[in-house]
Amino acid sequence: MSKTVVLVYSGGLDTSVCIPMMREDYGFDRIVTVTVDVGLPEDELKQAEEKAKLLGTEHYTIDAKEEFVANYIFPAIRANGDYQGYPISTSIARPLIALKAVEIARRVGADAFCHGCTGKGNDQFRIEFVMRALMPDTPIIAPMREHTMTRSWEIEYAEKKGIPIGQSKDKIWSIDENLWGRSIEGGRLEEPDYAPPEEIFKWTVNPANAPDTPTEISLGFEDGVPVSLDGQRMNGLDLIKKIHEIAGANGVGRVDIMEDRMIGLKVRENYECPGAKVILPAHQALEALVCTKEERAFKVLVDQKWGELAYAGLWYDPFKDDLEAFIGQIQKRVTGTVNLRLFKGSCTVIGRASKYALYNEDLASFDSKTFDQSEAVGIVKTHGMQARMYLTVKDN
Repeated sequence: MSKTVVLVYSGGLDTSVCIPMMREDYGFDRIVTVTVDVGLPEDELKQAEEKAKLLGTEHYTIDAKEEFVANYIFPAIRANGDYQGYPISTSIARPLIALKAVEIARRVGADAFCHGCTGKGNDQFRIEFVMRALMPDTPIIAPMREHTMTRSWEIEYAEKKGIPIGQSKDKIWSIDENLWGRSIEGGRLEEPDYAPPEEIFKWTVNPANAPDTPTEISLGFEDGVPVSLDGQRMNGLDLIKKIHEIAGANGVGRVDIMEDRMIGLKVRENYECPGAKVILPAHQALEALVCTKEERAFKVLVDQKWGELAYAGLWYDPFKDDLEAFIGQIQKRVTGTVNLRLFKGSCTVIGRASKYALYNEDLASFDSKTFDQSEAVGIVKTHGMQARMYLTVKDN
């Protein structure tokens, strides 16, 4: 009886090695590979398709870019999606990739899923959560995890099986790219004190080589998401691509951090996220203009929890829905424009405006007499009353 496995396929080393293993070690005679385009380079998509064909699989390429923007990137913007200091990108793409794999698995009548995640990383959690939530009775095979494979072993295995790969033992970078960001890891990048070589960067110029004059732009927002650049309305996909281009040309968007993975390991990660490093600060600046003090304070907590859930890939967790109910209520007023200055790796907010602004120049200005300052006397006298009382009794 024919056995069918659906492989989440990137065309990279890990997932390519899985193909012969599914036949030879796991006994599947029908291997269905699924590549989900969430912003992959055209050449990588083509290479994945060609490699899948070369390796004898039934291949599907799914264009999910618009869906990724509307249902994943935009919610991340509204929640100021961040984890430990970098804009989350890889993590928010994984649930969508797994969702599309499930759709194909249902169509072809799959007996099992397969993915190339290791037992040390985060993606095993993100991908398998969706698969188990939507197809709970379908087995999931993870050869890299089950056999504790090293990257060097995989390269040797691929060479033995005639699998074309882009890595070598000297340039062993593992790169994941989507519309919202690039993550680069592996090789000497795993050493916390190793300076990243310029060759790993693709979207950003070295800040030292960026233009010597600043670039100023204006972003327009409606309901918490960007809709225009310098007054010109654009769809989300085109807008994000354009911001990437502008920010990257000014050296904005490189992140080098120590990150705490879900499994407890502390790892060094490098990211390129030029668009996010412009759009998120602009969004936060607009929120600061239209939200009350208490709303801002509480949303910081909500955003942090949202980021933790999204980082973990828990896209269908009811708590995430609860958080988004509050976020959505706030975003109804996050409409307006934000002006930014990009210069040699920095992005600075230099102006913001909204019809929902809670700022009144007539009341706030030092040159205005509208606000009767004498009325503050009584309030000031009671300020810190209990702390002052404590000082009078603490040494008794």
